[in-house]
Amino acid sequence: MSAIHEQAMNYVYQQVLQRLLGKFSRAERTALQLLVQRVIVAAGGIDQIGDYKVLIAHGGGKGSSCALAFLRAAQLTIAGRAPKSFQLRVATLRHAGMTQTTLDNIQRGYSALFFHDDPRVELLMVENQEVLPFNHLRLVSTAGQYASRRNMLMIGHVTGGDIRASLHNDGYLSVGDFYRRITSWKGGVHALLSGDPSCKQNRYLGWLTKTTRAAKSRERARRPLTLNALFTDMDERSAMYYRDIYGDQSALAHDSSSKHDHRPLAYIGVADLLTETNADFTWLLNDFMGHRLDEFAFQFSNHAYANPLLMAHLHGLQAEVLLELDYHQGATGFVQRATAFMRRQQIPELLRAQAGTREGRMLAATYAREFFSLEESQLVCMLFSPFVQQGQKLEAFLRRCHPGMLVALPEVHKALQGKPCADLIQHWIVDTSGLPLELLQHLYRTQPAASASCPPADPPMGQGR
Repeated sequence: MSAIHEQAMNYVYQQVLQRLLGKFSRAERTALQLLVQRVIVAAGGIDQIGDYKVLIAHGGGKGSSCALAFLRAAQLTIAGRAPKSFQLRVATLRHAGMTQTTLDNIQRGYSALFFHDDPRVELLMVENQEVLPFNHLRLVSTAGQYASRRNMLMIGHVTGGDIRASLHNDGYLSVGDFYRRITSWKGGVHALLSGDPSCKQNRYLGWLTKTTRAAKSRERARRPLTLNALFTDMDERSAMYYRDIYGDQSALAHDSSSKHDHRPLAYIGVADLLTETNADFTWLLNDFMGHRLDEFAFQFSNHAYANPLLMAHLHGLQAEVLLELDYHQGATGFVQRATAFMRRQQIPELLRAQAGTREGRMLAATYAREFFSLEESQLVCMLFSPFVQQGQKLEAFLRRCHPGMLVALPEVHKALQGKPCADLIQHWIVDTSGLPLELLQHLYRTQPAASASCPPADPPMGQGR
């Protein structure tokens, strides 16, 4: 970079900072200065700051967007006072249900903060256990979509059609893998910054422990003492969970390769700084970051009400198929329970009104098909979970959902037992469930797992918010 170009870029960066500071209240300016001090102290002093790299996880939500803007302001503030500032790594965990609106929100925020082409900033995403440069136009990979679909169905079948576990356990369990990869990738980072309060992190860890206990995983002798050990523990618990779900085929769901612990990580918490400003940061999100409401976004801040339309759809199907009620009753019943939350999250009234209607059902079915490649019949099969425990509910499932196949019940059992049977039967089972025959045969030998899908808080250290 030539001296003239560097001078021009520094001018642009300072303009970005001034625009941010111009909107900050006195309390927010004070919080910023405290953040600057914390980063400098963590780095070991201003003389060491140029070689210091800070990681922040960014899922496109309000919380991580605000923390990211404050961290960028701190980076540019230090750059205006010292020869160098700290380096920044921003990473997003890309899951199959992440919408284009969310990705566009992230991209607009990066552009507003002038991240692109700044050599001090790395923009990354982790998808299907692979670290990639962030690209908001990148389509979800076929392998990633298939893995998410397979995990959703397997978890759903093993937990007896638990809706929350089916939709969200895979995403929450991937957090440990995400952090292990992103903290060690290409030399790693020195510190992790998060705007999450410790109570949310502890609730997540409590959920993780409860979930992996339910999956009959072994207990830890003691809690990890370092972030590196914590992420290793989270990742290993996830691997154990999938070993219980998949049995001998657990490698299908979890790959522990190419992850190596790096230097001990420092932790820089800013939850107290953001809370003390006592603001909702509407101006920052809407006016500066270009944040747009994503009506289909997974609301990680509440596991029970994530992606409300899809949740309502599954409750409607559950009522219709398992409880012999009306689809509308199940869907609207869920919406009534979730109304207060959805209003707080400013989810459009139209979206809430659509739940339980023919239009809402079609919209949710389209979402499931587009993001997870799942048909309604496969979701119904998952909710019924007829294959586990030697097909204990198989006859009831056929009688309720596929009465024309009742005559073939003995042949379906043979296929699930691995005995010779007609190819037509095998194809029907695969098409109806959305799972390959070998996994269906594994489910047939599996006992139902106790569900531990109580709502955790956000994934720790900001991812998903």
